Amino acid sequence: MSRDLAIDLGTANTLVYAKGKGLVLNEPTVVALDSRTREVLAIGTDAWQMIGRTPGYIVAERPLRGGAITDFEVTERMLSVLLHRVGVSRLNRPKVLICVPSAITAVERRAVKEATRRAGASACFLIEQPMAAAIGAGLAIHEPVGNMVVDIGGGTSEMAVISLGGVVAVRALRCGGFDFDASIQAYVRHTHGVAIGERTAEAVKHAIGSAFPYPGEQGAEIRGREVATGRPKVVVLTPGEVRAALEENVAQVIAAAATCLGDAAPELAQDIMFQGIHLTGGGALLRGVTQRVADATAVPVHLVDAPLECVVQGAGQCLESFDRLKRLFTDDD
Repeated sequence: MSRDLAIDLGTANTLVYAKGKGLVLNEPTVVALDSRTREVLAIGTDAWQMIGRTPGYIVAERPLRGGAITDFEVTERMLSVLLHRVGVSRLNRPKVLICVPSAITAVERRAVKEATRRAGASACFLIEQPMAAAIGAGLAIHEPVGNMVVDIGGGTSEMAVISLGGVVAVRALRCGGFDFDASIQAYVRHTHGVAIGERTAEAVKHAIGSAFPYPGEQGAEIRGREVATGRPKVVVLTPGEVRAALEENVAQVIAAAATCLGDAAPELAQDIMFQGIHLTGGGALLRGVTQRVADATAVPVHLVDAPLECVVQGAGQCLESFDRLKRLFTDDD
């Protein structure tokens, strides 16, 4: 028997949920390739550890950027390996439900479906990430009540107001956790004259990154390459510096959330004042984001219990109640 799957094909991480079994796989969306033969050498965690540390002919790359497939062939191979890991074979071709950003185009939607079918799925369905996040957060999306979700992912940030099983207002930005990392890299290079890698920038973000001052702030020591001399150099970054580096991206996300709330009908906005805004996605774990969104919208803000897994858990619930929730999927092209 084929076990149907839900996949959150994220720019940062790919999570797989198997019907009746729960979350079965959570790996970084990274593929290591031999650039001479295009052979896949590693995917997921193994490939992520190679980023910035490979010889010239091995390339560790992310096949998705901004929530869209940038390399169709590599994405297809990565999906094939991931599906094989969770038991998909030629004799066992499951239905697959993929979570996609609401901002992707019809061409990008077709690319995702085609890549999934070629990787071994018998049929492919799509659901928008904000809708899956709302289901995963346990919101009453079928009631005539306004619910608002802000999903800050690796490549995209999406805000949606949902009522009666439909999206009433939505805003989507191609800005997320990777843009936060890139801003830290640019700041360190510009201010301290030191080049650091994307993994180091991500570590700094987790260690001392914030969107709002917090008690007990301490600096962090980072190592990189001095641009002028090419020598290794140690720099101490303060939380205030990292906050300044992230401010433009954070302000962009918060402004989009406030605009999305402003797009909702007055009755729904009134509901959201009572229900609050629900934050999901890896970017929601940045210290102080909850406070900043609450200040900008004058609405209570709640961080969901498992922000990184919320979208795939919501898609998994759609699998478990497939016929009842099928109308929530995006229309077939």
